[in-house]
Amino acid sequence: MGWLYLAIAVLAEVSGTVSLRVAAGGRRAFYLAVAVGYAMSFVALSATLAAGVGLGVAYGIWAATGVALTALAGRVLFGEALTRVMVLGIVAVMAGVVLIEVGAA
Repeated sequence: MGWLYLAIAVLAEVSGTVSLRVAAGGRRAFYLAVAVGYAMSFVALSATLAAGVGLGVAYGIWAATGVALTALAGRVLFGEALTRVMVLGIVAVMAGVVLIEVGAA
């Protein structure tokens, strides 16, 4: 169940961040979605930890997946740059998370 909570935490955080981009563009009503997304994310992350997923593993996956999905959402939804170097950085962060997961096992 912890992994489901972690997936919810990631999706809520990415939703909040995408909403922040929209709100910063002038649609101020989206600040409510930012607050709800971030609050849901932290509640779900807390549930992840309560379900027994280790802090380093949970936070690493939450952060790395959030960065990768947010960068992809920025590209798809807002036409933001996603260069080869940025993609390499995302892959490096995700590889680091895998190493943390393997090291925790």
